[in-house]
Amino acid sequence: MKGKYQILLPIILMIVLAVSRIPGLLPWNFSMVYALVFCAGVYFPKALAWWLPLATLLVTDLLLNWHFHAPLLGPEMLGNYLSYAALILLGRQFTRKSPFLALLGGGILGAVLFYFISNTISWLFNPFHNPEYTKTLAGWLIAMTNGTAGWPQTWEFFRNTLMSGGLFTGLFVGAMKLVEALEPAEAEEPAEEPTEDQPEEVKAH
Repeated sequence: MKGKYQILLPIILMIVLAVSRIPGLLPWNFSMVYALVFCAGVYFPKALAWWLPLATLLVTDLLLNWHFHAPLLGPEMLGNYLSYAALILLGRQFTRKSPFLALLGGGILGAVLFYFISNTISWLFNPFHNPEYTKTLAGWLIAMTNGTAGWPQTWEFFRNTLMSGGLFTGLFVGAMKLVEALEPAEAEEPAEEPTEDQPEEVKAH
């Protein structure tokens, strides 16, 4: 089971991740990405936890940018991929045997990290065309709460990030815990009993 688990789980999880990014499938800024990237860090083996989710995200980002007629690569992607790396690194601090509440808290913390890292990078490198978005603490706080004019406020983005990160982490980790609980325990191999042909153990005097 362990070998099948190590092969099938990453494939299934990344298919779910890719499908979840289809435009219009989920509400605006309500995403499985934060939870699934965190869970990849928890459940994927070694290097696979890094290159497979990041490669999946890059391919789907390129397809989404092409779909929306946006530049294939943009500076805002830097903040996103730093955030994804932070989520994977956070997930590596846990194991699949970690308690459910610890993993749920890790997924929620990962969503918070994504929000703050990606928005801070955007605030640093995106001019916003708004005089209030200065490179000061006040400008950063405005960027974290109001966002760019004409778009939903960033606190709404944070709310949806937090809710989706917690929800999908809870669903996935709960499903994994249930599967593990239903798996039959491996029976211990019985000790080999001596046969008639085997000599009796010599007792020490």
